[in-house]
Amino acid sequence: MVSPDADVRLSAWVHGHVQGVGFRWWTRSRALELGLTGFAANKSDGRVHVVAQGPRASCERLLDLLRSDETPGSVDTVVADWSDTAESFVGFVER
Repeated sequence: MVSPDADVRLSAWVHGHVQGVGFRWWTRSRALELGLTGFAANKSDGRVHVVAQGPRASCERLLDLLRSDETPGSVDTVVADWSDTAESFVGFVER
């Protein structure tokens, strides 16, 4: 079992009506509130790719928020992948 304080990398693919509705800005705000680094990027197929690094508990909270009814637009599903931290990010940006 991984400690909730251990740093991890969350890669989440968000499907639904999530482009052109402020979703990346909203995600960036939530990630910064949680002390995470990474990015949220629009993909050409309409998904948003969210990569966040930081304590596992904070990444899990962000994933819960991405799956909640509180997001801008409409999220159909979120496919998440967990891994060890990779390259370092400075802040959390919209791409």
